[in-house]
Amino acid sequence: MLGVPKGASKDEIKKAYRKIAVENHPDRNPGDTKAEERFKEASEAYEVLADDQKRQAYDQFGFAGVEGMGGGQGGGPGDFSTVFRDFEDIFGDFSGIFDSFFGAGGGRGRREGGRASAQRGADLRYDLEIPFKDAVFGTKVDISYQRNTPCDTCNGTGAQDGSGRKTCETCGGAGQVRRSSGFFSIASACPTCSGEGQVIENPCKKCRGTGLLKKQQKIKVTIPPGMDHGKRISLSGQGDAGPNGGPAGNLYVFVHVKPHEYFERDGNNVYCVIPISVSQAALGAEIMVPTLDEKRVRVKVPAGTQNGKVLRLRNEGVPQLQNPSKRGDMYIRIHVRVPDRLSSKAKSILQELAEIEGDNTNPKPMELSEIKRSSGQF
Repeated sequence: MLGVPKGASKDEIKKAYRKIAVENHPDRNPGDTKAEERFKEASEAYEVLADDQKRQAYDQFGFAGVEGMGGGQGGGPGDFSTVFRDFEDIFGDFSGIFDSFFGAGGGRGRREGGRASAQRGADLRYDLEIPFKDAVFGTKVDISYQRNTPCDTCNGTGAQDGSGRKTCETCGGAGQVRRSSGFFSIASACPTCSGEGQVIENPCKKCRGTGLLKKQQKIKVTIPPGMDHGKRISLSGQGDAGPNGGPAGNLYVFVHVKPHEYFERDGNNVYCVIPISVSQAALGAEIMVPTLDEKRVRVKVPAGTQNGKVLRLRNEGVPQLQNPSKRGDMYIRIHVRVPDRLSSKAKSILQELAEIEGDNTNPKPMELSEIKRSSGQF
């Protein structure tokens, strides 16, 4: 019934029973007679195996050996008085085990000092899209969103002026109601006071007794230099206000960076592609290349530069998020642009070059290592 071998230890038996009891408890499976039967069988098995004397008799004679073993040890199979003699030992905090589906432990809060306890408000999320350049160098952005704030009429108490809270008549202030299910006594949050133990005598009309109002919030968010796509910024206390005067949650701003027209980021480095002519690649040249901060930097292209070669500009990349004074590098991939239209003079010059160089009409493939070396890839 418990799925454990004959020589299982008490801890193994307890663990197996606990799992089956949680999965098949009638309150978790309303109307499921099979689950209820499995629950009863598991409880019966544990009642026998948890007791050393009954276990020995069962190992020797089966159920026949434990029939009629009552007295101080409890009844035979079907009498579960010994199973829950030390219920805390089996399940620990019972309310914690079944809280997810019984509501035990009290809904919105417990009472402290005669009133409902304050609770932390919910965290909120805001998705912000910013330009590539703003993510690189930082900026400040105004955002607007809705959040729960304390009601300005009742000051967050949820009660009209002159009124207050009274003890819940349903649960007597306990915040929980108990009901019996066989040999179980199940505690769940009181449906009248939602587990607070108190109810508002005269609810505030503006917030309808919640103590909270939904309002539009406008704040300025600072985007630090080096912010990357998908990162988040945490703004403490800018989430929903907490019930019963509790602290506000946090606002998490998730940053989405728009792609740049020319630059692509990889960590703190940026990459771009710069076109040059065939003559510049063959003879070498000095070109002016734009950077992220809209400077134009002089770059020397060596003679004989091959298509795809990568040149590096140090410290022209993205600032480090934790240390903006340090920046990554900028990598320039050279793209040798072959003209698709030639003047008659240009054709004549190229034909003359072909005669001098001697075109190879039967080339063989290049080694990949040679391509990587010529393009600057390592």
